[in-house]
Amino acid sequence: MKLKELVSELAHEVLQGNLETEVTTLVMDNRKIEKGSVFVCIAGANFDGHSVAKEAVEKGAAALVVEKDVEVREDVCVIKVDSTRRALAYLSAAYFGHPARQMKVIGVTGTKGKTTTTYLIRSILEHAGYRVGLIGTIEVIIGEEHIPAKNTTPESYTIQEYFRKMADAGMQAVVMEVSSQGLMMHRTDAIDFDLGIFTNIEPDHIGPNEHESFEHYMACKSLLFQQCRVGIVNGDDPHVEEILKGHTCTVERYGLEGTRDLKAENITLTKEAGSLGVDFDVTGLCSMHVSIPTPGRFSVYNALCAVAVCRHFKIGQEDVQKALHVAKVKGRIEMIPISDRFTLMIDYAHNGMALRSLLQTLREYEPKRIVCLFGCGGNRAKDRRYEMGEASGEYADLSIITSDNPRFEDPQAIIDDIKAGIGKTSGKYVEIIDRKEAIAYAIRNAEDGDVIVLAGKGHEDYQEIEGKKYPMDERVLIEEILEEEPLK
Repeated sequence: MKLKELVSELAHEVLQGNLETEVTTLVMDNRKIEKGSVFVCIAGANFDGHSVAKEAVEKGAAALVVEKDVEVREDVCVIKVDSTRRALAYLSAAYFGHPARQMKVIGVTGTKGKTTTTYLIRSILEHAGYRVGLIGTIEVIIGEEHIPAKNTTPESYTIQEYFRKMADAGMQAVVMEVSSQGLMMHRTDAIDFDLGIFTNIEPDHIGPNEHESFEHYMACKSLLFQQCRVGIVNGDDPHVEEILKGHTCTVERYGLEGTRDLKAENITLTKEAGSLGVDFDVTGLCSMHVSIPTPGRFSVYNALCAVAVCRHFKIGQEDVQKALHVAKVKGRIEMIPISDRFTLMIDYAHNGMALRSLLQTLREYEPKRIVCLFGCGGNRAKDRRYEMGEASGEYADLSIITSDNPRFEDPQAIIDDIKAGIGKTSGKYVEIIDRKEAIAYAIRNAEDGDVIVLAGKGHEDYQEIEGKKYPMDERVLIEEILEEEPLK
């Protein structure tokens, strides 16, 4: 491949050398440089690739992409750009042959609901016969291959590499979670999204290593709607107009209130043996009745969003209804049907805001009791422990405090912090450090009509203790508990 092919869609300046140069690999990690590589000098928080420019040339790099001046041999091509992170996205797309152009690409952004919405969309599309790839918080799915995720939105090179594999595997569409960090760090640049989705936004990810303010957080989210053809947004979110500021796409709004392009009406909470759900009617751009096996208004929003997306694929009403009725997302209000007497679910709620929202939703179903089992991660902000403790103490009838990922902290010390939060309420609690024992206690002491929530771990299948991840999947723990002593 010639260098000029890589930079054909990238704004750049050639400082020295020749774009006719033949190149082999594209790298941003100086340890991966080989003869003929194009080395993209990224200025990161802990390491600046520009500082090893001469070393890169000595290792065989044929070209450097820079945003700062460097001094290297005159026979090496040096290309200057405004942002090497942004350049990496365009270079990666070209390096892998622009695979996104061979598929429909759907990007989903928002504070909550991204993961659930991507799986719902994929479920409906696959039910209708489409082959769909997925990139998200839990995993990357390419056909039958499931790759555990490291970041919600991977680095741009990795995204394009996944896209290439998906296109080669015959995927017709890909649905991906697009984080504010991913947008801010230009990881999704060079992708022309067919559909951009906005679920909702609340103050989150604000801090020295993330976003400087809520306004900055919103500004980063809004970037998606400057690189998609159609924007499908939650019209009920109070910040939706901020998110759409500067948008260049056609906009469709979905919601439960006011005038919407797609609206959910006649919402009815449903209870079956060991399960909670919602029924509602879809009106507007399409009309149908929908029944979903997950509880609450946020489940309605997620399902309505998925319907809005799949309308663009001209999928039949029956396929949409069937797919939504059976769709499941690991660790997101995941029902575990072990008894008709009570409801057991696993959810990823791992901060006070998410836990409060979930428990408030479950309270609407008027259970006999809400039993909330949770812990908190070690080596993380203590405020989260107080907030989760207070949320559970306020909205659960019984809190079972246990261990999450203690990391390098004493599990009992974490539990003591959680208890301080519960202490602000009149909530009852028990503490059982061992998570399996805690789950067994919840199941053995369940009463008819209870709703039991195992919160915090969600899709995770490990427990991190002193730098090591040990296998621990709550679904497996439940199976083991029932094998040891079956329910009567």
